[in-house]
Formats: sequence, structure tokens, C-alpha cells
Amino acid sequence: MDFAQHVGQGFGEAWRGVLFRQEYKQLDDVVAKSKKWFRQIFPNAVFLRSKGDYKWVWPDGEELLFRHMKNPDDYWDYHGHEYPWIGWEELTNWPTLECYNAMKSCCRSSNDGVPRKYRSTCNPFGVGHNAVKAYFVDPAPPGVPIKDKDGRKRVRLHGSIYENKILLTADPEYLENLKSDPNKNRRKAWLEGDWDIVAGGAVDDVWDRQKHVIEPFSIPKSWRIDRSFDWGSSKPFSVGFWAESDGTEVEVAPGKTRTFPRGTVFRIAEYYGWNGKPNEGCRKKASDVAKEIKRVEAECSLLKSHVVHPGPADSSIYDADDEGVSIADKMKKNGVKWTKANKKPGSRKAGLEEMRDRLSAGLETLMEDPGLFIFNNCTHFIRTVPVLPRDKNDSDDVDTKAEDHVYDEARYRLMNKRRTTTSHDLPM
Repeated sequence: MDFAQHVGQGFGEAWRGVLFRQEYKQLDDVVAKSKKWFRQIFPNAVFLRSKGDYKWVWPDGEELLFRHMKNPDDYWDYHGHEYPWIGWEELTNWPTLECYNAMKSCCRSSNDGVPRKYRSTCNPFGVGHNAVKAYFVDPAPPGVPIKDKDGRKRVRLHGSIYENKILLTADPEYLENLKSDPNKNRRKAWLEGDWDIVAGGAVDDVWDRQKHVIEPFSIPKSWRIDRSFDWGSSKPFSVGFWAESDGTEVEVAPGKTRTFPRGTVFRIAEYYGWNGKPNEGCRKKASDVAKEIKRVEAECSLLKSHVVHPGPADSSIYDADDEGVSIADKMKKNGVKWTKANKKPGSRKAGLEEMRDRLSAGLETLMEDPGLFIFNNCTHFIRTVPVLPRDKNDSDDVDTKAEDHVYDEARYRLMNKRRTTTSHDLPM
């Protein structure tokens, strides 16, 4: 209807729009609704459905196309096109905003006076929940426009299921169906429109921010500290720094002590290589990343009084380039060594199960098994891991198209062979 309001205003063929879903079959519902409405409003409009056409055409030449775009590479099917109106239905179905941002170059018109409109709809929850929340929800309240660095505005408008009087009158049991959803996060998302949820699926049932995220405390000298690494250039890289309990009592707050089971792991610091946008890397050279890791270890108050041991890294960093030099070689030259992560067949699923087991242990009042805790300064773990969705084709793994880089290096660390802390690990 946002597109249709400009039909018949004299723009003719210049008024052209395209509406996207991630997959072709997802278009069925919106096409059915358009037929229901447009055939009443525009009796002379024609819907064309063939191998090459899936669109509405009006007598004056206006067109509204229905298309699917699954991956950023699909953008090239539209590169150079002019669509003054572009719409995205269920934007949280896309794991990132790459497709959304790429198509902005096509929202244009060579004709004076033609409106240019970029519209999207979505619900909280889904693989792209985190990206949409960071772009639209977190910066400003509903109805308040946001300006980017170039002065362009965007705004979000909040809708509620309770506003849909026609649906609730026709189907009074619909609300009860939503209320009966056993997934509390999905229930809050779809019933209350709540964006402040854990909307992933892989660990959301065992994650409790109140219990797993804790205030930093001084790490005992007897605890082992190491790091893990997931490499990325166009995608973010992630470095996690970990402390492992040897079972000794620790002061977690002034005057408050606690004993954690031996082997309990704490993420105490991190270094994340992104450009400030979800799932986009900063393209730093491996040598520069290594230098920055050394700087973090020298300046971070939680690390500088300890020996930071080499921990597991993605084994791909050992692949040599055409000159026979690997990323691991470049980092070693700058003082940063790694061990190879466990990437044997089945390790991804085993890693997810290990993380879930450790998070579950952290929910127990009296812990018996080793757990996993996150210091509250580790914002990228807190931002990305709890919302990771499961793979749609394999529910025992996470969706690798989501922002899973912190998760991967955390998984490497949790799957690392446990060892006993000894006096040899203490700084001399």
C-alpha cells in the first residue's frame, strides 16, 4: 500500500518498485494479499506470473515486482537498475544487512519529482534480530528519526498485535496461541514486540545474563590464563582471553568469596576486529593484529601481571600463501603464538554441546561441574553469542551466516584439552 499510494499520480513507467523476501516461496502470502486488495482498488491492473515475470503492471506503466534475494551476491542481478521504491518484508530473516544496504544504490530515479522510498517490515526474533536491533532499535526510541554521518534519515515505527482489530475479531484464539508458545523469548517477541530478548535459539534456553555475566575480579596467580582466536578480514576476527579455575577460593567482590569447580572457565577480556557494523571486519593485517594483541596483554589490568599462554586458533591460519608464509607465521614473528584448534569431524556440534553444558552448570546454585562465565567488559560475546540461531538445516549446529566469530573462538577454547595448572605456569 505504501507503493500503491503513488500509482496514478502521473509518474507512469518511472514509478517502479521491488519487494523482497529472502526466498521465492516466502512471497506467496504477500502476493495473495496484493491480489485481494489491488483487484478491488485497481480493477485495470494486471498481475503477471510467468518464469520471467512476477509483478503487478498498471495501465499507465507503473510496476511492482516481487523478488527474492538470499545472498549479497544476488545484488548483481539488480546492479544498475532503478527502483525508486524498494521494500523488504521480514527483514530479520536475513542474517545481516548486507543485502539491505547494497540495494540502496538502486533506490533512485532519473525523473524529476519521483518519490524515493526505502521500506521494511519485521518482527523481533530471527537470525537477523541482532543486526536490525543495532541499526534501527538501539539508537533511538520509536518515531524518532536518526541521521547517519551523511545526514540521511531513518526511523522505526512500532506496531502491536493488539492494533490488528480485524485479525483478533476474526480469530480470537490467535492471542492464546501466541501466549502458549513454550519459547519465552519468541513469545515476548511476537506477543509484546519486545526487542530486548535473547532471540537466537542455540543457547537461549540455557543463557541467563544475570547469572553468566559477572563483574571482573582479580585473577589468582595460580589460575592459568590463555587466549583463543578466530581469524577474519572482511569478516571480524575475534580474540578471547580466558582464565581457568584451579578450584581455589577467589574474592569475587569486596568481602565476598566463592569457590568455582576446577576447570570453570572465565572470559576475562577480548579484542574484536570489526568496523563498528555487525559482522563486518576491519581488514587489519595479521602482523598488526598480533601487535595489538601484545598491547592488550601489556595494558589490560586483568592480564598484565600474568603469563598469557598460547591457546587454540582456527587451523586455517596455518595455510601458507603463494610465498609459503601463513598468518600464523606473521603473528609468530610479532610475538604471538597459537595452538591448533580441534576441528575434527563433529567438533562443531560437540563444541555447541560443550558450551551448553557449561552454561547449564552456571545456572545451578551449587555448581558441581565446570561452568562458563563472562566478565561484563566482554561486550561482543554478550552481544553476539546469546542470540546465535541454530542452523535451519542442522539444529545441532549454529547458523554460520550469523555473526559467529566470538562463538567460534570460544568454542575452540572450550574444546581445548583441559590441563592441570602447575607451578610452571606461574610468572617468574
